[in-house]
Amino acid sequence: MTSKEKNIRPGSGYLGLLYTAICTAIAVFLIVSMRSPLAIAPIVLIFLLMPGFFIVNPNSSKVLVLFGKYIGTVRENGFYFANPFYTKHKISLRARNFDSERVKVNDKLGNPILISVILVWKVEDTFKAAFEVDDYANFVRVQTDAAVRKMAGLYSYDNFDDEQQEVTLRSGLHEVNEALEDELRERLDIAGIDVLEARIGYLAYAPEIANAMLRRQQAVAIVAAREKIVEGAVGMVDMALELLGKKQIVELDEEKKATMVSNLMVVLCGDKDASPVINTGTLHQ
Repeated sequence: MTSKEKNIRPGSGYLGLLYTAICTAIAVFLIVSMRSPLAIAPIVLIFLLMPGFFIVNPNSSKVLVLFGKYIGTVRENGFYFANPFYTKHKISLRARNFDSERVKVNDKLGNPILISVILVWKVEDTFKAAFEVDDYANFVRVQTDAAVRKMAGLYSYDNFDDEQQEVTLRSGLHEVNEALEDELRERLDIAGIDVLEARIGYLAYAPEIANAMLRRQQAVAIVAAREKIVEGAVGMVDMALELLGKKQIVELDEEKKATMVSNLMVVLCGDKDASPVINTGTLHQ
């Protein structure tokens, strides 16, 4: 960021007060003692000097302009006196939070999503903030909205439909936030704005597809859970048959093994608890 700012330090305001007090004393002396019309001159001078006083608070600044010419910026806090004809523009140097509105945009795959961003920023170059853009605070809001829309179009919301996408808006927040910060720094450099932090504050599917996407996510979760259950059930059945054969507890032919496997799989993979059935006859009755 190339800075065009010029830091200056005007005269002390207390010294200006001393000059004003001297002019006031002269005016009073001329009026009371001499009753001279020359007393008007110190009074006029006092009124001319008054606009020259100004205060700079901590983490604030004053941009001084004389008849359209940039004079400099006062950053150091204190009480000052400068040319009364200077125009003084106050610019805060404090860090500011900006929580953008939730905007509807399309992700990389065209899915409508709602997204908002939280931005922490401050003015770094007062010259650019005052003269390069019309309203730097509004400039931040508009450019943040544009950056969010651009960034959302570069990533998928998730990798359900795009399995090759490693970084998504939902899973790659660290990478996405870094990309958002870089984009905003580039956009806000013209206004002398320093981006301290930028991150996604809200992310969700748009209402018109939210229910459908939720059902899809639930279906994927159910399928994944079923795969784990079946995998575990097969392992348990295999272990049971192996132990029964090794310890010679009971001899099972192929038909009995198939029946046992079927019953165990029903018990282990069923959604509901199994109801025991007592067989009082043989296995085939």
